[in-house]
Amino acid sequence: MKLRSYSNHGNYRKKGSRLNRLTLLVVGTIIGVFLFIYYLNEQLMPTYLEYAEVQTGKIASSVVSKAIDSRTSSVMDVNDILVEVSPNNQADLKINTETINRVRTETVNQVKVYLEQAEQGELSHLPNLDNVEYDFNKINEGNGVVFYVPISQAANMPILGNLGPKIPIRFHVIGNVHSEVTSSITEYGINSAYVEVGIHIEVNVQIIVPFASKTTTVTQDIPVAMGLVRGTVPDVYSNGSSEAPSIQVPVSPKK
Repeated sequence: MKLRSYSNHGNYRKKGSRLNRLTLLVVGTIIGVFLFIYYLNEQLMPTYLEYAEVQTGKIASSVVSKAIDSRTSSVMDVNDILVEVSPNNQADLKINTETINRVRTETVNQVKVYLEQAEQGELSHLPNLDNVEYDFNKINEGNGVVFYVPISQAANMPILGNLGPKIPIRFHVIGNVHSEVTSSITEYGINSAYVEVGIHIEVNVQIIVPFASKTTTVTQDIPVAMGLVRGTVPDVYSNGSSEAPSIQVPVSPKK
């Protein structure tokens, strides 16, 4: 009887040892898979964020472009927004700031409206992009613009096509839309210049992917007015040297 009892006790110890080894194996496997996923995620995270930034830039730029196209103001002739500082002096001109600020305010307000409507689910403002699937339910909830991309595309593995799970990407506008008036002047011919006046717009957006986020800026330059500004042609033309004029235009004396 004692020997049989000892044998049963040994079997129990063997079964308990096997159970402990199996438990350790299962726990070790789970921890190993978790660490592998964490390592893979850390290695691919910069690629995810870069891909998300590119796609977000495309979507936000498209929304801004549609807002600009819908405004009432069109590109004007630069001569229509120039005013003379002193009468009868075409060389002393300045830009009509009232007109420029009006167009600037109109454009910025329109961009704000379109971005807000896009975040609230206005589908007509969102572009159709390859490998981008919008989550309209989450967008309608007011959680920003949410879309999915295949992990193979985000990880830059086109050989896999559209296989694998899809990564959710969300972005929303941070703060106000910033803008400033820009201008450029290029010399053209004799005493003339080609003038361009525009508005530089910056939109700050926050991009959110699983376990990470990033803030980026979407920029766009909008032309407001452009054209050739002609000044008075001088009576004397010089080649730029300090010597005597190369050509002198004969001018009839005023009567």
